[in-house]
Amino acid sequence: MGLERTASTLQGVESNFEIDTLKPLCETVGEVLGAKYSYAGEHGRAMRRIADHVRAVTMCVHENVLPDNKEQGYVVRQLLRRAVLESYLIGKQEPVLHSLVPKVVELLSKPYPELKETTQSVQEAIREEESAFLDTIERGLNRFNKCLDNAKSSGVIPGEEAFHLHTTDGFLYELTEALAAKHNLKVDRSGFETLMEEHGIISNAGKQKSVMAEGPLDAIRKTSGNTEFLGYDSTEATAKVVGIIAEKQLVEELNEVGHKDLVAIVLDRTPFYAESGGQVGDVGSLTSDGIEFDVQDTQKDGELWLHIGHLKKGKIGIDQELTATVDTERRDGISRAHSATHIMHHALRSTLGEGATQRGSKVQQDELRFDFAHKRPLTAEELTVIEDIVNTHISEGADVSTKMLPIAEAREAGAMALFGEKYPDFVRVVSMGDFSKELCGGIHLTNTGQVGMFKVIAEEPVAKGVRRLVAYTGEKAISEVRAKEAVLKEVMSELKVGSTDEVVRKIQQLQNDLKDAKRKLSDQMRQSIGDDVNDLLANAEKIGDVSLIAHQLDNVDKDVLRDYADRLRKKTKAVVILATEIDGRVALLAGVTSELTKQGINASNCVKAAAKLVQGGGGGRPDLAEAGGKDPAGISKALEAGLQYYREQLQK
Repeated sequence: MGLERTASTLQGVESNFEIDTLKPLCETVGEVLGAKYSYAGEHGRAMRRIADHVRAVTMCVHENVLPDNKEQGYVVRQLLRRAVLESYLIGKQEPVLHSLVPKVVELLSKPYPELKETTQSVQEAIREEESAFLDTIERGLNRFNKCLDNAKSSGVIPGEEAFHLHTTDGFLYELTEALAAKHNLKVDRSGFETLMEEHGIISNAGKQKSVMAEGPLDAIRKTSGNTEFLGYDSTEATAKVVGIIAEKQLVEELNEVGHKDLVAIVLDRTPFYAESGGQVGDVGSLTSDGIEFDVQDTQKDGELWLHIGHLKKGKIGIDQELTATVDTERRDGISRAHSATHIMHHALRSTLGEGATQRGSKVQQDELRFDFAHKRPLTAEELTVIEDIVNTHISEGADVSTKMLPIAEAREAGAMALFGEKYPDFVRVVSMGDFSKELCGGIHLTNTGQVGMFKVIAEEPVAKGVRRLVAYTGEKAISEVRAKEAVLKEVMSELKVGSTDEVVRKIQQLQNDLKDAKRKLSDQMRQSIGDDVNDLLANAEKIGDVSLIAHQLDNVDKDVLRDYADRLRKKTKAVVILATEIDGRVALLAGVTSELTKQGINASNCVKAAAKLVQGGGGGRPDLAEAGGKDPAGISKALEAGLQYYREQLQK
């Protein structure tokens, strides 16, 4: 029956939505929407769907499964957008569902106390997705309404129209289907999916082959049990082969040297760390007399360790005794980066607040990537503070210790759980000095001083409400600093300055000289605008008495684009889309004569359509609008898209 259905029976209510852990949420939905909730009320079903979906999304976002267009993120986006749609249809056309998160946390905080730590970041992620989807609804409704009108005779919205709504307007198929149902219309789902496959949006292609096959692994478990992990204390050990998997099949012997496909060797014991908790798997070798197996990765399935790679020499059979040797130089670099990750987590929370919770990580040789909840880019000052805190703790040389504890005792002692790990009843607690205590199964140093050096390399967005820091440690950090010093010396040589203090001054001087040169060039361009305008009008496409003009200008600024648009519109009845490239970015400008704006032709809509083709956006007034973009290679397509918008409007 499930827990909640059992509860509904024991509590004597007609639905699991009426039990003591769900009905209060449904009632809060009613309060937020301004409509009293009742089970049989007009909006009762919609409110229950909102409550159920927001609860599920809250738990998913807490676990860093954010709304996205692929994999599990797609499911979360679907759930949330369906809830937003219900809210929208009830009458709320602004983001409100994020305000339900505190109620979800209140109702679930006893079994899941950790929800309190991420309430704010979960709310922000949901609010941003709500806002984006509501904007999508508003933008796409005009096209959808046209689809409705076209489908009234047949009763079916063609798959092609649903496809364009999905890919061009952001209308997910399920939204089109739900809105169509309210008008007693169906959508051609098979036609939609065919187009999605043709355009490579959904496909079974590209799935990675894996040497890990469930049947062989189950057989190894039954005959040999689990792999004993020795890697916390050693990087070399003797071990016995208990399984060989080649081409997803168990084999008794491996003797094909240089086999092109990866092979997995399962040992009864190993010093190799298998990828988990963000830390990459170890590499190294399995050797014996006349035998050499190159381990290129280590993965695990349950409690079985798979040493994945290629046989270089000899042959390996079941029960073979091998020496398993980890690449210690790489392992040391991974340990430095992993320990630095814990220190940086502490520094982030100290600098940005307790809301900067971990949202994912990857640790490899002297390089770490750390995702955390935060809604804005970090300032240069904040990054400096974080670097200083980490390097201070490194220079202190604090002890790093590990201890196995019952999970309840570890949490009571203040140990923090890291995202991405699944914890058993007994957990490994990694402590660093008196500033960091986290549950972690990874490989670490014995002293923070062994990190050597820590340097932040990049700070960037990952998803809504999630930022990423990339940092180097140890030798890689030192190499990065030296590389930048070398670049600085080269810059000083090119600028012909004798000290670093003079570099900024010299660059500012050169920039001012460049601005002056561009200004003079623009002035010269303005003097020739008259002749260019006449040529453009003479060669313009015509629809009736309206001139359609699309043109790319070189080496001009935005002011020159405006001058062109103004002169063209003064000369004749015209619609204009212009483009130029400025410092590697695209500037677009659309103009429409005032009498044409009264007919519904909108420069803002034109420039928005064009901007999509240069990875940008913008807008403005109906008669004059601007946009920017990141992809100059798309300028010609952008101009054609702007022209096509004008054509469609003029031909109505």
